[in-house]
Amino acid sequence: MPPRWVGLWFLLVGASAALTHVLVFALTKDLMLPELANAVGFGVAFFVSFFGHRWLSFQDTKTTLLQSLRRFSVTAVAGFMCNELVFMLLLRVFGWADMPALLLALVLAAGQTFVLSRFWAFAR
Repeated sequence: MPPRWVGLWFLLVGASAALTHVLVFALTKDLMLPELANAVGFGVAFFVSFFGHRWLSFQDTKTTLLQSLRRFSVTAVAGFMCNELVFMLLLRVFGWADMPALLLALVLAAGQTFVLSRFWAFAR
């Protein structure tokens, strides 16, 4: 698949996963700590992200489904750790509102996730 298609699919799948994350966060943030709502959003969005990237963004992968799932899990958890750290700093240290803090944290983690996904989790 040409690199531009990989990038386009990555953006579309990533945007879908981010939207899922944000919607779950919005629905749960008043029921629990924002950091926990962020984790719940991540957990739901993980499946959107994995299957979308596996079947669309990196469909020419040479890894097995299980191998990709294991690697992507590591990649996603690393991205979530980045996300949660940035989210907590913006929220608790800098006093940002929860939604802008979450959106910036998601954008920063997305770059890290792309690099790890492209060159390791769904390696060609």
